[in-house]
Amino acid sequence: MEERVDYTAKLDTAIARLHEEGRYRTFIDIERRKGHFPQAVWTRPDGTEADISVWCGNDYLGMGQNPVVLDAMKSAIDVAGAGSGGTRNISGTTVYHKRLEAELADLHGKESALLFTSAYIANDATLSTLPKLFPGLIIYSDALNHASMIEGVRRNGGAKRIFRHNDVAHLRELLEADDPDAPKLIAFESIYSMDGDFGPIEAICDLADEFNALTYIDEVHAVGMYGPRGAGVAERDRLMHRLDIINGTLAKAYGVMGGYIAASHKMCDAIRSYAPGFIFTTSLPPAVAAGAAASVAYLKKARDLREAHQTQARILKTRLKAMGLPIIDHGSHIVPVIVGNPVHTKKLSDMLLQDYGIYVQPINFPTVPRGTERLRFTPSPVHGPREMDRLVAAMDALWSHCALNRAELSA
Repeated sequence: MEERVDYTAKLDTAIARLHEEGRYRTFIDIERRKGHFPQAVWTRPDGTEADISVWCGNDYLGMGQNPVVLDAMKSAIDVAGAGSGGTRNISGTTVYHKRLEAELADLHGKESALLFTSAYIANDATLSTLPKLFPGLIIYSDALNHASMIEGVRRNGGAKRIFRHNDVAHLRELLEADDPDAPKLIAFESIYSMDGDFGPIEAICDLADEFNALTYIDEVHAVGMYGPRGAGVAERDRLMHRLDIINGTLAKAYGVMGGYIAASHKMCDAIRSYAPGFIFTTSLPPAVAAGAAASVAYLKKARDLREAHQTQARILKTRLKAMGLPIIDHGSHIVPVIVGNPVHTKKLSDMLLQDYGIYVQPINFPTVPRGTERLRFTPSPVHGPREMDRLVAAMDALWSHCALNRAELSA
């Protein structure tokens, strides 16, 4: 008799493997309290509640709690109801969606913008569609690009080249080795979220000009936070005009949900017309689009909020460095503290939460390479001095308690 496949046993094996490696991920139940961010309430596994401070959220500027955003969303719900009712082609295009796309096009100095339900979908849908528009397209992708970019490049069926992270010389070698007449696109990020380092935007644009390649930049960890109006690192460095397609998110600094690309009218029109990830997806709820538009418009004028955000990041990095903790500092707002072991990383995260009321999620493989497991802190302008003091004291105590190595302090 043929042996039947035991599907449950295979699932048990797969999950057990994650537990053995210390990589099993758990969700914690938290309830954000309007007007009190970054404070939240944690519901423990036993059902009891505790007040905590969130230090790993991507609502970098607290815009998810901003009255301007909340009022816009409430008004849209009162006028338009909950859902959009369909895809953009089938009743899902409203004045709220058009208004948001206009705000985003203006933000990035582009002719048009195109909304998606997330920046992941925007990356995947756009990068997987481009070879349909440019037959024979070769995509050159940074080795540390986000999973959504990797997936889009993988699925498009076209040629791809992976260049070493931020290695412009390697990128040049790859470009030189290919047919000069083939259409080309270079895909990279402005800020890589795990290390907080910056992409060499100008150098890549120079290569793109030299080899007649399109440029595609992911600015999800920069929009709202960098540049005079919050358009990202490319705006800060006055390079937006040299980028053909800019990808961004509405779910991080803008505090709502959704993703987009900003590009020429013809590029957005072509992606809109050919990308299944756009065509067959129900559009964002009008209230979400309204809140995002209000957030984008607000942050265009909120330089003080961006400056406060950078100040908070500098203070936290300086204080952690002073204690000898091994942090990565590339000058961005992201503060990674390297632990280097998945079990220790999870234990530190658990102890911070249970003993100190501080929530920071452990970052393990495959998000980061093995041996570089870390805690990734995202300080915001609304983390007060008391919260900062509690975090620094807790890290100092736990680092000693767990007998983890400290970096040698430089003079």
